[in-house]
Amino acid sequence: MRRPRIVIVGAGFAGYRTARTLARAARGRADITLLNPTDYFLYLPLLPQVAAGILEPRRVTVSLSGTLREVRPVLGEAEHVDLDARTVHYTNPEGDKGALGYDRLVLAAGSVNKLLPIPGVAEHAHGFRGLPEALYLRDHLTRQVELAASGMNADECTARCTFVVVGAGYTGTEVAAQGKLFTDALVRAHPLRRGIRPRWLLLDLASRVLPELDERLSRTADRVLRERGVEVRTGTSVKEATRDGVLLTDGEFVDTRTLAWCVGVRPDPLAESLGLPMERGRLLVEPTLQVPGRPEVFACGDAAAVPDLERPGEYTPMTAQHAWRQGKVAGQNVAASLMEGGGAAGLRPYRHRDLGFVVDLGGVQAAANPLGVHLSGPAAGAVARGYHLAAMPGNRVRVAADWLLDAVLPRQDVQLGLVRSWSVPLDTASPELARVPGDQRHEPAASGPGAATEDDVNAGNGADGENPYDKNADDRNEENDVKDVNDVDGVDEATDGSGEHHPSPEDGSQSITSPTPEVGRHSSGESGSRVGQSSPEEGSQSIDSPTPEVGRHSSGPAAARSDESAGNEPGPGPAERGGAGDAKGDR
Repeated sequence: MRRPRIVIVGAGFAGYRTARTLARAARGRADITLLNPTDYFLYLPLLPQVAAGILEPRRVTVSLSGTLREVRPVLGEAEHVDLDARTVHYTNPEGDKGALGYDRLVLAAGSVNKLLPIPGVAEHAHGFRGLPEALYLRDHLTRQVELAASGMNADECTARCTFVVVGAGYTGTEVAAQGKLFTDALVRAHPLRRGIRPRWLLLDLASRVLPELDERLSRTADRVLRERGVEVRTGTSVKEATRDGVLLTDGEFVDTRTLAWCVGVRPDPLAESLGLPMERGRLLVEPTLQVPGRPEVFACGDAAAVPDLERPGEYTPMTAQHAWRQGKVAGQNVAASLMEGGGAAGLRPYRHRDLGFVVDLGGVQAAANPLGVHLSGPAAGAVARGYHLAAMPGNRVRVAADWLLDAVLPRQDVQLGLVRSWSVPLDTASPELARVPGDQRHEPAASGPGAATEDDVNAGNGADGENPYDKNADDRNEENDVKDVNDVDGVDEATDGSGEHHPSPEDGSQSITSPTPEVGRHSSGESGSRVGQSSPEEGSQSIDSPTPEVGRHSSGPAAARSDESAGNEPGPGPAERGGAGDAKGDR
């Protein structure tokens, strides 16, 4: 007798937990396939610490094959689901097509960066949803401080040391808090002109930071940020972004080379492509996580609009703790549906009540309210880090070791140059994948490399045409990195365009004819250059380089203009813009 086939799309918080729960429940009696663009589960809450140089990138990744022994991982991006034929069509990293048949399907495709119709944002901002974006931001911050300290004029130095973060939810607050400490440490190693210090601005249209949380947590975070020197601007956002800076809604123009976009997320486009009933971009599901009319299809995490049984008439927010626990319920319900005589009666609804939250603000500072007890300072910091160690499904010892080393040793202020700015565009459906040259599957239909498409921009608006950035906090700050202190029920379950030929698109920005093997190649063109993104070290790669310490750039008038306007060191600075594909993973 053929074993039932279960396909899970996405290996984020919801998908990973579903796979782990199913593997234990099925005990080899089912074929479980996990389709994901990467071979790891990403623990998003600690991503700001990767950008700040505290944790090494692999610390926040958990191997799928190493921790899900009874699950078959398949590398690929889901492109289309044929519900009638019960088949998932996907594309693997090298562009080959494939198909997976199923008896049960779990859609845990997650979310992507939320774009708003603000001029210049798609071209000049970076999101913060995946590991490539965190790696790029760490290099970018280091580069800006190093360039500012290299003897340029005061105005240019000030602009390079000004960093703007939009969105004061979990992600934006933690990026600003951790980033300020990181750049201050960089300046100690690379002294700037007299009177110039790193300047960080945190913007949000809401009346306070962390508007979705208890007001006491918000006040604690606000106080820590301001004491650290972060300029918190509530009721303010970006009106327009240019390569030289950003125009704020209050009329001020801020010279900057860094714009971090942490406004929130929107459901992965795969959900909407199914043609099923939706709720603001998410699949409507029953409390049991089944799709109405399709009992063989389950959905959870950011892809699903799950009724909130604690707040009738509402849906659970798009947060990591809900995705993690929904994954467990989805796994149990899928297993129950496969049992002989299994039906709706054997399925249990998803129900959860929050017991507290933690926000890590860097150093020994944090804000937390476990079981309603408000904490701040070192006590909250200990609770926050303890929670993360308990909640992580792996790498606990390595993470703890990195924290210990960071406490006693200075951080390494070097650029690795592994991720180019054009390879991590804001308008991508795959924040967990860096774009590679020549991958036409992932090229957006836009006027410039990586520019937002009309659909992407319009996706920032709700069904009623309103700007979601002006809506309630749950919708505006739907980062998938919310930390809930009672989300540790699985602790006992845890396991530890230059025009030159590129031989293979999957090799990224590397070229065998590049004079600079240690850095990546630029693409050419005027459009798509970002705020401060055309820097000389982001050149091309080659094995026959006479100057391996200097990066090659694409040639042409556009490249020259880019470098002149950006104020970088001699050499053309071509546009760096690109995008990835429609990765279907729970981010």
